Amino acid sequence: MPDRVVLALDVGGSHVKMLTSEAGAESRRFDSGPDLTASEMVRGALASTAGWSYDVVSVGVPSPVRAGEILAEPVNLGRGWVGFDFEAAFGKPTRVVNDAAMQALGSYEGGKMLFLGFGTGMGSAVVAGGIVEPMELGHLPFRKATFEDYVGERGRQRLGKKKWSAAVAETVERLQAALEPDYVVLGGGNAKKLDELPPNARLGANNNAFTGAFRLWDEVPAETA
Repeated sequence: MPDRVVLALDVGGSHVKMLTSEAGAESRRFDSGPDLTASEMVRGALASTAGWSYDVVSVGVPSPVRAGEILAEPVNLGRGWVGFDFEAAFGKPTRVVNDAAMQALGSYEGGKMLFLGFGTGMGSAVVAGGIVEPMELGHLPFRKATFEDYVGERGRQRLGKKKWSAAVAETVERLQAALEPDYVVLGGGNAKKLDELPPNARLGANNNAFTGAFRLWDEVPAETA
């Protein structure tokens, strides 16, 4: 189905962003927030994309996902995500993945890549040989709490820019030492707020999540989320 059009949905803690794979398409967004349920997200997406034509759907969510099934409710959204039937709700073939895995797939340029997304929380994934391995590194212990507690948005507001940037640098250093990637890509809304990037790290483009969403329907690279 080489000409199929993909609707990409990037679900974050602040916004839900949408774009189709049609040439010249423009993205749209609507607010999410800590009370957004899965059914509310679908209703908002359908309303925001009324009049759009597409064949299949990709949904990136800030939760652990295995074989297209959401394993736990998102930390920074409402309830009702586990067990939700997105394919029935959209009425189209739908693939659901972890949002960081989706952005990682769109950022991938070969070799072994570590992706870290800094936004409301901290997303993470490794891509090696074209295979995406979603991870929940943000919830690992760090200092007196977890990585996400320090480098997520609440940590940024609590620590201030200088200490938050230092926490990000230490996070990248520790995870890079443990996972030994060829390179690190930093994404998410807060990555661009860093004045200096850690060694071996680069900023991912804003549209990489959409690129990853479109690639989910390609035959290669494979996707295991």
